[in-house]
Amino acid sequence: MELAFAGPVIEWRGPAPYYFVRVPDEESADIREVAAMATYGWGVIPVEARVGEVAFETSLFPRDGGYLLPLKNAVRKPQGLGAGDEVAVEMTVRLQG
Repeated sequence: MELAFAGPVIEWRGPAPYYFVRVPDEESADIREVAAMATYGWGVIPVEARVGEVAFETSLFPRDGGYLLPLKNAVRKPQGLGAGDEVAVEMTVRLQG
């Protein structure tokens, strides 16, 4: 399943700051339809994503009925991305089996 969307970088301040892009409602609904074939537990969904020129593998976190795409420092820093910056995301949900 391939998806493309855009959204602002959001910062979650826990013990250490984490950065995410919220997957929009429509795309989250599409992901929920295949979640049972994709998750490897705890509701996380493995994906391959691209933000700008940086491609990476990660897992979506379920949150408030939708999903958050984590942006590691290795993705954000080379592109100078911070909280509030709008990013375009290309993402493929990796189905198991």
